[in-house]
Amino acid sequence: MFTSTGSNGLYKAPLSKSLLLVPSAISILLTLLFQHYQKFFAYNLQAIKEDFQIWRLVCGRTICLDLKDTFCSSLLIYNFRIFERRYGSRKFSSFLLGAWMLSALFDLLLVEVTQYIFGITISSLPSGFLGPVFALFVPFYSSIPRVQVTQVLGHFSITNKTLVYILGLQLLTSGSYIWILALSGLVSGICYNSSILKVHRILCVPSWVAKIFSWTLEPIFSSAEPTNEVRVGMGATVDIQRQQRMELLDRQIMMSQVAQMRRQRQQQTQRKLSRSSPL
Repeated sequence: MFTSTGSNGLYKAPLSKSLLLVPSAISILLTLLFQHYQKFFAYNLQAIKEDFQIWRLVCGRTICLDLKDTFCSSLLIYNFRIFERRYGSRKFSSFLLGAWMLSALFDLLLVEVTQYIFGITISSLPSGFLGPVFALFVPFYSSIPRVQVTQVLGHFSITNKTLVYILGLQLLTSGSYIWILALSGLVSGICYNSSILKVHRILCVPSWVAKIFSWTLEPIFSSAEPTNEVRVGMGATVDIQRQQRMELLDRQIMMSQVAQMRRQRQQQTQRKLSRSSPL
């Protein structure tokens, strides 16, 4: 049920691969071998506000200290790699950077609002790269077509996006205050994706920084081109053939949506006729 609009694996998604490997490896090491270093990666709001330990924003909002959160967020990042393929690594990294910075601000605001309205003092939040992961649900909801796969009990539709939403719900219910991270991530995703206040022009990765990372880190995290891929189209190069394959898949998804809408209209028409017909 994972949405796929391109090649399998992590080909042409070096940033997604780095986000899968590096934070996950550090999280596993902190859990199994270096438990005494976990305090440096705790998302401690009290230390940030009172002791001005700003570095905790970087450490606490990058590495997960709960392996369940690591597993769910890794699966979601693997699925959201399609955006890096569609938009390129620089635009994808700009979205993640903007969502990370905006969600950090919204985290602090939501904590203050919660304390003011409900009188609940929140001194720490779940650690990890969770804000940008929840922010990616915004373009996922708005730009990935919804295709019905099957129905359960004749009423509940199972689509190609159902499993992703289930993973997001699992991640949302894994902690007591993780709803703050989810809400701040969704709001930051909406702000960045809808170009409110031209945030995407301010919070973006400069071209010279993108070039440096493409020269240094991209060769390390780049994946080999898949060889067992079915070729579609008559493109002169493999990249053109892959683009044709993506366009063909998108076209098939659109046709499936049109057919689904026609079936729903036919069912509604039949129901109206059956109700209006005399006994």
